[in-house]
Amino acid sequence: MLSLVRWLSRWPLWLLHALGSGLGWLVYGLSPSYRTRLCENAALAGVDGAARRAAVGEAGRLVAELPRLWMRAPGQAIEDPVHWEGAEWLQGLLDQGRGLVLLTPHMGSFEVSAQAYAERFGQRQPITVLYRPARQRWLRDLEATARARPALATAPATLAGVRRMLRALRRGETVGLLPDQVPPEGLGVWAPFFGRPAYTMTLAARLVQQTGAAVAVLWTERLPRGAGYVVRALPLAEALPEAGDELSATAINHTMEAVIRRCPAQYLWGYNRYKTPRREEAA
Repeated sequence: MLSLVRWLSRWPLWLLHALGSGLGWLVYGLSPSYRTRLCENAALAGVDGAARRAAVGEAGRLVAELPRLWMRAPGQAIEDPVHWEGAEWLQGLLDQGRGLVLLTPHMGSFEVSAQAYAERFGQRQPITVLYRPARQRWLRDLEATARARPALATAPATLAGVRRMLRALRRGETVGLLPDQVPPEGLGVWAPFFGRPAYTMTLAARLVQQTGAAVAVLWTERLPRGAGYVVRALPLAEALPEAGDELSATAINHTMEAVIRRCPAQYLWGYNRYKTPRREEAA
C-alpha cells in the first residue's frame, strides 16, 4: 500500500483530482449509508442539488491529493500554487505576542491549511495540530511521519495531546484543530449545527479561555483543474463567551456554518457529524 501511495505522490495535482472525483462517485454509488448521510446532511443545511453533487467529487479529491501532500520531503514547500486571503489580518494576531487557536472545518483541503501556515508563519510561531490517529497500522505510521514538518508538530486526540497543545499556547505558539469533529464521550456537549443537535467539542473554547489565546478560522479552498489552493484566514462570526460550554460550542458551530455556506460544495457532508459518541471511545 505504501508503494502505491509513493507512486501516486508523483502524479500532477490535476490528474490526482480527476482520479479522486471518480473515486468519490464510486464510493457514493456503492455505499447506500454514505450516500444517504451525505444527502440528508446537505439537505438539512439547505444545500442545493448542484452543490451536493459537486461535494461528491470534492470528497474524493480530498483523499486523492493526500499522497502529493504527505510524501514530499519534510523541508520541501507545497509544490502547487498556494494563494492567501487574510494573511495580513492573521499577521496582526500574531503580532499581539500571544498564542493562537486556529479552527478549521472539514472543508476544502484542510491538510493544506496547517502546512501552508507552517510555511508562511511557522518560523516565527510554530503550529501544533490535533489529529485522531487512523485505525490501520500502516496509515497511522504514515500519518505520524508525513504530517510532522518544520514548524509543524502533531498531537494525538488524547489527554497527552491536549496537554501538549496547552503548553504550546502558553509558549505563545499556535495550535490547530477541527471543531466540527465529533469528540469522545465526555469531551463535548450537544449544540445545534444547521438546526440539529450535534455533539460538539468543548476543547477549542477551553483552550482560548484558559490561555487567553487569540482565535481565528483557517480554511483552504481547492481550485479547479489542479490550479492549486486558496488559504483564507477569517475572524469568528461571533465572539466566544467568557464561560459556558454550551454557549461556546453554539458560537463555534455558528461560525462553522457561516464558513461552510461560503463554499458548501467543498464541505464533507458525508462525515457522520450527528453521531452519538460511543463510550469506549472516551479513552
